[in-house]
Amino acid sequence: MRPASHFFFYTYIGLVVAAGFWGAFINPYFDFRLLFGMDINSLQDTHRINLLSQYRFLRALELGFGIFALLFKKEIFSHPRFNLLFLLIMGSGIMARLVSIVADGIPNFLALFFMGYELIGWIIIYLYTRGHKLQALAPDR
Repeated sequence: MRPASHFFFYTYIGLVVAAGFWGAFINPYFDFRLLFGMDINSLQDTHRINLLSQYRFLRALELGFGIFALLFKKEIFSHPRFNLLFLLIMGSGIMARLVSIVADGIPNFLALFFMGYELIGWIIIYLYTRGHKLQALAPDR
């Protein structure tokens, strides 16, 4: 279970860091075309500027979460508070996607793929760290 949990951790966090940096500081216009099929240059300037500002802000938070996870990877896999925080943040993203399906409708394949990948990763990391912690806390015999 350890290799699978580390695989999902690093692939998920790698994408979070890359997408966060790209969307916040490099080219959010590309994201809107690829992810949403949207040309944001067609919006009124005020709407485009506000949307980009909020999008860059959210992507910067995503980048920050990724950097946090990389810096505290050891603690995430061994310390209950770090583990809980990581799983709550990752789980919040998954829950937001699920709420969006109910409230807004079914998204495209790429969004569903990411949600499924994140959910599988969350479950594997959760199961591995719960089992790992229980072993670490078991009394010596």
